[in-house]
Amino acid sequence: MLARPYRLTRGSDYRLVVRRGSRCGGARVVTSMLSTGESRVARFGFIISKQVGTAVVRNTVRRRLKAVCAEALELVPEGTDVVIRALPASASASFAELRADVHRCLGRLDADRPAP
Repeated sequence: MLARPYRLTRGSDYRLVVRRGSRCGGARVVTSMLSTGESRVARFGFIISKQVGTAVVRNTVRRRLKAVCAEALELVPEGTDVVIRALPASASASFAELRADVHRCLGRLDADRPAP
């Protein structure tokens, strides 16, 4: 599971990442990434709307995405905020499909980042 220090908790942080961050879209998720330059661990946030499904389905998708991000902590540089928005197709996706989408987007966004 993804521990609290690794999660975005404030709405202002979510808005900042979604509006100013780099974006990578897929069939099941849209990933936004913003490097803050701070010396801290990477943080993740999740947006799962009611279009994804019922509360049970949304919570299942959220738990799967949290597990995927816990595995991907070493892929994300420190001081980076990541927001993952689940699309309706994520409701029927397997864990492996969600992991593949998230890892692909994290790799692509990390490669697009300018070098310091």
